[in-house]
Amino acid sequence: MEVGEVITLVDEEQNEFEFAVIDLLEVEGKKYAILVPAVEEDEEELEDEEEAVILRLEMDEDGNEILVDLEDEEWEMVADAWTEKMEDEGSDE
Repeated sequence: MEVGEVITLVDEEQNEFEFAVIDLLEVEGKKYAILVPAVEEDEEELEDEEEAVILRLEMDEDGNEILVDLEDEEWEMVADAWTEKMEDEGSDE
């Protein structure tokens, strides 16, 4: 998985949703993907209230990369780390 890649996620009801990978980061030895809903060129930009989706990257038994939902506490930890990373990158400019 790479930043800028668009991936398709499927929910419990088999509905497909496209998400753009906007960042990848490692927190406490685990890798995470930061995703936002993919926007078509003719659609409006994301609204401020839309949140990023954070999923943990793992490997399945066949060695394929899979995305795993997070518990609330883990989500908060990764969201804080990502916010800090964004603030650090913003201060470098």
